[in-house]
Amino acid sequence: MIDVDECYAIVYATMSSIHKQPGKPSYFCAFSTWDAEREQWRRHFKSTRTANRKEAQEICRVWTKAAKVGRAGKLTPDTARDIIARGVADVFSAANREHLPSRSVRDWCAAWLQAKRLESAPTTASRYEGIIHRFTDYLGKKAERDIANITVTDVGGFRDALARDLSRNSANLAVKTLRVCLGSAFKQGLVTSNPASKVDKLKARGESQRRPFTLAEIVRVLKAADGSEWRGMTILGIYLGARLTDCARLTWRSVNMEAGTISFVAKKTGSRLTIPMAKPLVEFLAELPAHDSPDAPIFPKLSTKSASKLSEGFRSVLADAGLAEPPNKRSTGKGRHAAREVSELSFHCLRHAFVSILKATGASQAVAMALAGHETKAISQHYTTLDDATLRAAVNKLPDVTA
Repeated sequence: MIDVDECYAIVYATMSSIHKQPGKPSYFCAFSTWDAEREQWRRHFKSTRTANRKEAQEICRVWTKAAKVGRAGKLTPDTARDIIARGVADVFSAANREHLPSRSVRDWCAAWLQAKRLESAPTTASRYEGIIHRFTDYLGKKAERDIANITVTDVGGFRDALARDLSRNSANLAVKTLRVCLGSAFKQGLVTSNPASKVDKLKARGESQRRPFTLAEIVRVLKAADGSEWRGMTILGIYLGARLTDCARLTWRSVNMEAGTISFVAKKTGSRLTIPMAKPLVEFLAELPAHDSPDAPIFPKLSTKSASKLSEGFRSVLADAGLAEPPNKRSTGKGRHAAREVSELSFHCLRHAFVSILKATGASQAVAMALAGHETKAISQHYTTLDDATLRAAVNKLPDVTA
């Protein structure tokens, strides 16, 4: 037999209402939560922190709904976040008579990738695409839900899964990519915070990590590359801090011997850089045969090679210098899309050495990163203008590795 008094008690307990107290502008919400230890309802009287009646009603409704779900034992972190996200949208709609912008995880990621294909190099866009597809596959059905539901746990779990299947480097690169992707969603008001920014990168353990070349190692590379275009590529790498394909694709149009500068557009970022040339670089270029066409490549043989072939070629030079194992062409059985082995030294390490040596000779962080083509807070936030004299003074302090 149904206890009528008990039914009335449950109905009363699960009801909510809003009230105003004398002298206080905000509405208060009266609602109840279930105390599992005492097995009874507890009544609450809490400020909604708004003087707007419709907003207060929506806030009170969300609290009541969460309390009911909790009474049924179904209030999980994901459920709570979903209730809050929907509640915030309802509150916004009640106050502004419009809907909050929303996108599913999959839709947003597809739109973000489309933008990256337009502004990034093909290889970079392809890397982003692989990471995002893995992320949506990892999320499963949750990828169809509103992007506001993405949590730190989702990103952290994805990071750990990649570390197990691929490598720590791949996992850390994925976290970095998601920070950018979800950061863009935050800027557009689709999420209230960037969950990827709260996920730490994994510390390396037993994995090869890239590092800057030492001066002694650079000398060994130059000796091993003597007589080939790789010697000039190495000189450009250490005195320009440019990336591998940017060095290989340089033409004589980029070189201004009178001004003592080299100008080029970085393939990865699309930024146009003008770098003062250090004396050893000027002397090297002056010794090369003159060309009638300004569009002639500085390195005719290397300019036509793909990025992978260039990496393989420099690895051979490192092997000749005794700084790396020869390139291994044997199949790993992991497929072409598997993460490649990261070598401790590569052409990119000349870029690291360029920045490290600049700092060691007294260049500021802003100067070093400006010469390397990095976007820095010192430049973007403080609108620092780094004139040619400042940059040239820093470059002139670089040691002569060709002597």
